[in-house]
Amino acid sequence: MRIVVDAMGGDNAPREIVLGCLNALNRDTRLTIALVGKQDIIHRVLEGNTNGRLEVIDAAEVITNEESPVEAIRRKKASSMVAGMDIVKRGEAEAFISAGNTGALMAGALFRIGRIEGIDRPALAPIIPTLSGGSMLIDAGANADCKPKNLLQFGLMGSAYMERVAGIAKPRVALVNVGSEKGKGNQLTKEAFELLEASNLNFIGNIEARDIPEGKAEVLVCDGFVGNVILKLTEGLAMSIFSELKKEFTANTAAKLAAAVLKPGLKRFKARLDYKEYGGAALLGVSGGCIKAHGSSDAKAIESAVFQAVKFVDMQVIDKIKEEI
Repeated sequence: MRIVVDAMGGDNAPREIVLGCLNALNRDTRLTIALVGKQDIIHRVLEGNTNGRLEVIDAAEVITNEESPVEAIRRKKASSMVAGMDIVKRGEAEAFISAGNTGALMAGALFRIGRIEGIDRPALAPIIPTLSGGSMLIDAGANADCKPKNLLQFGLMGSAYMERVAGIAKPRVALVNVGSEKGKGNQLTKEAFELLEASNLNFIGNIEARDIPEGKAEVLVCDGFVGNVILKLTEGLAMSIFSELKKEFTANTAAKLAAAVLKPGLKRFKARLDYKEYGGAALLGVSGGCIKAHGSSDAKAIESAVFQAVKFVDMQVIDKIKEEI
């Protein structure tokens, strides 16, 4: 299996990207990775630590976070992001991973790889931590304005992913809303509710934001505006909790002793809330595997994103989505 990785995308590129790919190759001998980016810089990071299944492909340009996504994709055809996506488009690799500009990734996936037939709008679909393990949030920022049929398609794609990748038979699908009762919400959610209810999905109705952390549904359907707010709030809340816990457990000697006793449990708690354990957000609806890794990804997060892509390909998620549509 061949995976393409944007070596220049993200806050910690290229060092952490390269190290994460090397770690992934050491874990899975059937895997080959093509690192796309500025060849001389990548080789300096490698420092001779080569792997026969690691290929470096030169790309002279880099798309930064400050650039206009659509303009950057059209203008910088020699960038690591565009060059990597084109490899997937030509069928020379099964999936593409980048921790770079999110907007550019979504625009590039549309223009370079293309949509699955029948899908109007691809959606960004991260897994967010819950008490039951994790739920997919779809859409988390690709489409701020949606039509009811877009939310139906998000539900279909999210259900297909959770069934194949997470191994959940008949995933519970819920519509994020301001109330749990049928008829709640704005025109979009009211019409989307009717479509989801009439589908073959395991639709359990509306879900309020306060119920999301309990894991009452495996697929959380919403437009990209609402989804991005939920995602950023979840990340910010997790960081605030860790910060406050650290402050309390280092306040005095007694607190430090208590922290030492609780350390194993605290580490497990942190792992459940850590994005590094989840890899990245799949961009569902495009005709090739596409994973958006967190912008601040370190080697561990990139390694997780690689294996998320591997599972995406192994479980034939795209074929499943085509069947559903």
